[in-house]
Amino acid sequence: FILITTSTPRYHFIIFGASGFTGRFVLEEVARCAGEAREELRWAAAGRSRARLETALTQAAEALGKPELKTEVDIIVADVDDPESLAEMCKQAVIVLNCVGPYRFYGEPVVKACVENGAHCIDISGEPQFLESMQLNYDSQAAEKGVYVVGSCGFDSIPADMGVLYTRDQFKGTLTAVESFLTASMGPEGGCIHDGTWQSAVYGLADSDKLRSLRKKFSHKPLPVVGTRIKRRGALFYSDEIQQYAVPFMGADPSVVKRTQRFLSEEHQESPVQYGAYAGVGGVSSVMKLLFAGLMFFLLVKFSFGRKLLIKFPEFFSFGFFSKEGPTRKQMEGSSFRFAFYGEGYTEGQDPSQGKPNAKIRTLVQGPEAGYVATPIAMVQAAITILNEPDSLPEKGGVYTPGAAFAKTTLIDRLNKHGIQFSVL
Repeated sequence: FILITTSTPRYHFIIFGASGFTGRFVLEEVARCAGEAREELRWAAAGRSRARLETALTQAAEALGKPELKTEVDIIVADVDDPESLAEMCKQAVIVLNCVGPYRFYGEPVVKACVENGAHCIDISGEPQFLESMQLNYDSQAAEKGVYVVGSCGFDSIPADMGVLYTRDQFKGTLTAVESFLTASMGPEGGCIHDGTWQSAVYGLADSDKLRSLRKKFSHKPLPVVGTRIKRRGALFYSDEIQQYAVPFMGADPSVVKRTQRFLSEEHQESPVQYGAYAGVGGVSSVMKLLFAGLMFFLLVKFSFGRKLLIKFPEFFSFGFFSKEGPTRKQMEGSSFRFAFYGEGYTEGQDPSQGKPNAKIRTLVQGPEAGYVATPIAMVQAAITILNEPDSLPEKGGVYTPGAAFAKTTLIDRLNKHGIQFSVL
């Protein structure tokens, strides 16, 4: 009797948190795209509750008209509070698609288990503190193991990070600065965001001091400024670019793009691009709502009882923008996003150290509803890219941003084919 062990993981993808609000849509997207892997895709759904995972698979089977999902997709029971169950899960996966947030509470055990057991890991976190602390704590260990940990592979921050790289690649010369303006539109049914994102924002703002002290631990030298230094806009301003009032974008994009630019500058000696991120808020009535909600938020988030109120009543404090139920499928179908990028730089042959930038470029990244349609598309295409194009990833494993991991891959082409479109205006 000879025991034969195999080092080939049983599954290409394991979706962890597949029965959660976002995880269910990621599950559907994997089922849709299973034919795009280089070989027949073996995948499984994982989470704490077998019953909830079975329900999620049944719902996906009905939504997609694929009854075989109920019997062909394996279920793995794993829990962030049970390290052995996570290790067992990670040993069976080439890539873990981690959908369990807020990541500041539940993300690290998954990254740790992936790195220790040789599984690549991607997430859809928009929490800079989590993303940057994973880089600080696991980058060298992941490099030793040849494991790729790629954070923020959803709407935060693939459109922004890959959008800046796309703009740079389309620019004939040296791109030195880019500003992005995000606008979202809803159909007649309206729309909202699930309160998991709201919780991440509440805890993220409450902990902003910790993020500053975390960044000091990297001991980074300032990135060189090429060309004219980008002007920082005010906290609220009228944007001629998008013809409405705008505010600085509060998500992870500025942090993620800066980390990508640092990697490309330090590892590949590429000229770093400065970046400013803004979001349109609409006309005067929207501004009044935003100012009131923002004031309440900033007052309450500083105190523990205030945070409890914010988390208990997301709809009230966000004027219905966030809800415990999340958007309906009808609302999702009517929603879309647009990222307009405005770049400047120096044409070929011009010296970026002399004079002001002499050329501009405008690009656009646009797609379907951001949170639960575009995010699963971005995450699943990122996973397929890691699976199909290992030779185009950075030379060694580590904890990477999407731009650092995917700069030399065909990810943008893949996204274009799936409805997240990159174009030059």
